[in-house]
Amino acid sequence: MARRRKNRTHLKGGVASNPGSAEGVPRSFVIKHGQVGTSLTQLVRDVRKVMEPNTASRLKERTRNKLKDFFTMAPALGVTHLLAFTLTDVAPSLRIVRLSAGPTLSFRVERYSLIKDMLNSSRRARSMSSTDYLNPPLLVLASFPQPGPTTPPHLSLLMKTFQTLFPPLSPQKIALSSARRVVLISYNADRGTIDFRHYLITVKPYGISKRVRRVLEGASSKAASSSKTYLDLGNEKDVADFFLRRKGEPGPGASDGYESAASSASSAAGDDADVVSLADDYVGRNNKKGEKRAVRLDEVGPRMELRLVKITEGLPGKEGAVIYHEFVKKTKAQAASQKAEHAAKEKLRRERREQQERNIQRKKKLVGGKDAETGSGEDNGEEEQEDGADGSELSGGDEEHEDEGAWDDEEEYNGSEEDGDESAEDSDSETDADVPRPLPKKPRQGKR
Repeated sequence: MARRRKNRTHLKGGVASNPGSAEGVPRSFVIKHGQVGTSLTQLVRDVRKVMEPNTASRLKERTRNKLKDFFTMAPALGVTHLLAFTLTDVAPSLRIVRLSAGPTLSFRVERYSLIKDMLNSSRRARSMSSTDYLNPPLLVLASFPQPGPTTPPHLSLLMKTFQTLFPPLSPQKIALSSARRVVLISYNADRGTIDFRHYLITVKPYGISKRVRRVLEGASSKAASSSKTYLDLGNEKDVADFFLRRKGEPGPGASDGYESAASSASSAAGDDADVVSLADDYVGRNNKKGEKRAVRLDEVGPRMELRLVKITEGLPGKEGAVIYHEFVKKTKAQAASQKAEHAAKEKLRRERREQQERNIQRKKKLVGGKDAETGSGEDNGEEEQEDGADGSELSGGDEEHEDEGAWDDEEEYNGSEEDGDESAEDSDSETDADVPRPLPKKPRQGKR
């Protein structure tokens, strides 16, 4: 009986898990280019997690791969952006390329922290589950100047680039349970840098103290990390001691105390400004529609501080005019001459491409003409061979009729039968000498 083949229906980030991401959704490649260290390689993996599910999370680069290889492969896969990390003599750099015509934004990575660094340094560390990456994150742009005549043009292009990295948000169609992560892009005008942050959205009950919330949740934060799934009250004499102990007062078996119930409003995981009424059911226990919950953002990483260095037209390797440069400033005359130079290069490139296309067409026509001539020549040769064959058959038939006639009296027979035999042997030897004999076949060596 043939073995039944199982089809995978739980592809991570695939059409089965996210059927609404077929068309119109930006897709990205996050790669490392050149020789980089282990920390930068891990940063590439962390950024891929941020860009999930609309990214190639299992993409493997090779040392001989060039950027041109990814540019060639991107249109077939519907990739719209390429994020390439590389290591320079000064600092790590990041290039964001808009496919397939540009522009290209080059950043210098001033500082960065990995996901594991954020988890080790945070007091309320929370690891991400695989279900948190099934939906794209929400994008928040902060501290950017409003578009206007006085706004620098490179900032508007910068905002547009980050907006196109993530799917557009539709409040009328989005499900509340799909909003699990937030990507914050903040512009620091004093330093001229861009802060990249990645947060996880968490909701907590509002209006109760931490003790009551821990009883409702079923375990404390320390017990949750261990194998226990319940709250240990074995050292308490009364449950009132657990709920009414003052803040800072040590309890039995503990070095620090809990706050009292009087401070329940301030200890309810947020202030009044953080309280919202859920418009729909959300993930978690008792997070039903209409319930009041306090919303909190927990940073999970990675974290980057970027400095915009250059914006150019086109793709790397085919750069056009420089739109913006952080360190090199040019006058209007220099910018005009540079623009004219790029236009001349583009015109020359276009002419060469057209010339190559004309040469290809001309060669195709020549090859087609030769094929037609050889085909007609072969047809004529076959016709001549057929005619010759017919003529030989006809002539052979006449000779046969002539040979069938009576014996000619003028012909004389001389010699005996022995002479006839000798002449036959001589003729056979001559014919055998004229005909080339085949080479003797070698005996096959088979298995014994």
